[in-house]
Amino acid sequence: MTPSYRVIPDRLVSPFAKALKSWESLLLIVAVAIFIANALASPYFLNAWNLSDATFNFTEKAMIAFAMAMLIIAGEIDLSVAAIIALASTMMGVAMTMGFGTPVLVLVGLGTGLACGAFNGTIVARLGLPSIVVTIGTMSLFRGISYIILGDQAFTGYPADFAWFGQGYVVWVITVELVVFAALAVAFGVLLHRTSFGRQVYVIGNNPVAAQFSGVNVARVKFILFLLTGLMAGVAAVCLTSRLGSTRPSIATGYELEVVTMVVLGGVNILGGSGTIPGVVIAAFVMGLVTFGLGLLNVPGIVMSIFIGLLLIGVIALPRLWAMRRRRA
Repeated sequence: MTPSYRVIPDRLVSPFAKALKSWESLLLIVAVAIFIANALASPYFLNAWNLSDATFNFTEKAMIAFAMAMLIIAGEIDLSVAAIIALASTMMGVAMTMGFGTPVLVLVGLGTGLACGAFNGTIVARLGLPSIVVTIGTMSLFRGISYIILGDQAFTGYPADFAWFGQGYVVWVITVELVVFAALAVAFGVLLHRTSFGRQVYVIGNNPVAAQFSGVNVARVKFILFLLTGLMAGVAAVCLTSRLGSTRPSIATGYELEVVTMVVLGGVNILGGSGTIPGVVIAAFVMGLVTFGLGLLNVPGIVMSIFIGLLLIGVIALPRLWAMRRRRA
């Protein structure tokens, strides 16, 4: 019998209707709901300067999350990003004690991040070792070097103009970090969604063998992605060290968990092959609003850590549970 209904092809569905059904739209609704809840829960939340301070809860992590998103889409991961921050910050401290000024300190931080990214990329892309195992090892290696150099001491006394990166404002309540975050969001959005390199990242994440036979240099693409991730960790190290005004070997502890949570919450498939930069941007705001709101309510930091851990498990498990439910239906 002829069915009494017609299936509308995807190409006939308007882009607006597709957008409403996307993960990014759901995240945006969640972000608005959290914003309203925070405004109702605390009378200090809607203060412009407080909202400006709230951006510090996510901008440094989001800078790394943009590169991490592309790396995870390609089927890899870098768990050493927090340790790279620690080592880059330590190297900047060493350069500071040698009398170098702000330009050199920034170059040292970025260069250290690039070197660490190149080290990870060489082992993973050239030797073919699993990235999760390699970066767990380099996570201990990089932070261990920081502890060897510093011990239980701290570097302080950075130049006054160095504080501009982490504490400066461009105009009114718009921080330098927020401007850098926005610029990087646009740059990575264009790189992933509007270039052939971005298309290669998706192809590799879906099927690296097919990508190789299609003429994609899989090893080179993965190496570049690790370089970008290391560089973004270096940028985050400059901003974080500038904001804190000091360096300790324990700096940025736990950042890798929050970065991965931010990426996965943004809709990036932890197994690779799919995800968007706009999703990561919205997820960064969601996590920033949540942590800032909990902070205003004097919620202990350990409770926030528990929440982030549960959030990571939830966003990974939810798609699998939804798929199982649809198969049963």
